[in-house]
Amino acid sequence: MTRVAAIDCGTNTIRLLVADVTRTPDGRVVLEPVERRNQIVRLGQGVDRTGEFDPDALWRTLQAVSGYARKCEELGVQHRRFIATSATRDARNRQAFIDGVLSRLGVEPEVISGQEEARLSFSGSLLGVAPVGGAHLVVDLGGGSTELALGQETPSAAVSLNTGSVRITERFLADGVSAAAEVAARAQVRGLLDEAVKVVDLSTAHCLVGLAGTITTVTSHALGCEGWQPERVSGAVLPVEQVLASCDALLHSTPGEREAMTFLSVGRRDVIAAGALIWSEVVHRVVAATSATSHPVTETVTSAHDILDGIALDLAQRLV
Repeated sequence: MTRVAAIDCGTNTIRLLVADVTRTPDGRVVLEPVERRNQIVRLGQGVDRTGEFDPDALWRTLQAVSGYARKCEELGVQHRRFIATSATRDARNRQAFIDGVLSRLGVEPEVISGQEEARLSFSGSLLGVAPVGGAHLVVDLGGGSTELALGQETPSAAVSLNTGSVRITERFLADGVSAAAEVAARAQVRGLLDEAVKVVDLSTAHCLVGLAGTITTVTSHALGCEGWQPERVSGAVLPVEQVLASCDALLHSTPGEREAMTFLSVGRRDVIAAGALIWSEVVHRVVAATSATSHPVTETVTSAHDILDGIALDLAQRLV
């Protein structure tokens, strides 16, 4: 048995998965999770505006990396892989981050493209979603970018959009959700989706799968969860009307209301409105694209398995 660690460092969150890897008699690679950790560090703070990592954000992130390195040693991890995504792609001073990770973890972070991010997200999502008789559209909604990948066992088309909960917050909603700010934010997301549909044909989707913190938060709201309840959220199937109602409620919630939501982590309270806005636009677009087909999308599926699982699975497949 081989023990691996996958680390996913996005714009808002850095996460760790430690898993044991085995191969079944029929050749399938199986991951048995040992430990999952999640820390909101906001590495991408201000990157959209300045093009550089903020020193405080860099310090917070590297502190988290040091903690993950200690946990890997404690758990006897044999192989490690560190993936960095949107914020690191955009930052001119990324070398300071890369050097800091290497010195603490012993592996150099891989700064992957949006296309590779979409592929890994798609791969990970399949661990938490039942097969359907057609293509999945997998949406990984992050802090700095949003990936759409379409396919069955592997993506046949994928696109990465330069939008996410942190980016939209900093551009439009930093001072709250006014009517004008909401209109401007929606216009930008719609424009990006107009470009995305030239690459990914949404009308061929049979199933809409959502991943990552914004979407699990919307799902938690729709289910009325108390705190983080992964057993309820993972694999949850919701009517689109319920999803859109929760998006609207989160978008227009007050700071006090968000503080009372026990499923909403402190580090996500200030960006959930933007995330909910993006998710609502994607859902609306997919529903419209499939409405006249023989397989209209009327529900969403939430997967608690995502790019982090895809990273671990990809590493495991190289090793066993």
